[in-house]
Amino acid sequence: MGTIAVVTLFSANALASVVISGTRVIYPSDAKEVSVKISNGGPSPVLLQSWIDNGDSKAKPSAIKVPFVLTPPMNRVESNKGQTLRISYTGGALPRDKESVFWLNVLEVPAKAQVKSDQNLLQVAFRSRIKLFYRPAGLEGNANDAVKALTWKIQASKVQATNPTPYYVSLVNLSMNGKKLGYAMVAPRSTMTLDLMGNSGNKIVGSFVNDYGAVNTFDAVVK
Repeated sequence: MGTIAVVTLFSANALASVVISGTRVIYPSDAKEVSVKISNGGPSPVLLQSWIDNGDSKAKPSAIKVPFVLTPPMNRVESNKGQTLRISYTGGALPRDKESVFWLNVLEVPAKAQVKSDQNLLQVAFRSRIKLFYRPAGLEGNANDAVKALTWKIQASKVQATNPTPYYVSLVNLSMNGKKLGYAMVAPRSTMTLDLMGNSGNKIVGSFVNDYGAVNTFDAVVK
């Protein structure tokens, strides 16, 4: 009897054969399409199913409606070979004054192993999921500098982060007075409440992820 289990990965994992070239995709609104390279470094061919969702990681690909076309949605990649996914914007109604975020999913199903009829087999299908940012042309400022514009303040024993920019800011490894938070993404022109206890005037430290997937440190004063 064979069983397939699905493991979701939010970054590259050594157990998976397929690697996506990057941890995020930026889609400029004036681009005809953008491409994402995928490589299979494993010893066997794999079947890939790829799709884009709008934030619901549990939604079925067939039921998702997004303003993008992704090709090919399904393909076989041989060992030590690569594949290019192409993403095209179809012109749906998205804000022109700020970024929108979607998610690119790549499901890797390994080749079926040959086993005897009386043997049990567990096959693991790895799913990678990375952010896809749709970025309108002409936005003010620079996405990689947006973290500097965040303002921080204490509110009801928690910390509020306010983002006045048109860009999403992805934060990791936040720390304040020993209280830690692994990940947060502050949406454009919005305020997010974080469970980081502290007193007025304390300093928050952490890192942010830039357009290239690099993780850079930052610090700020919490007022």
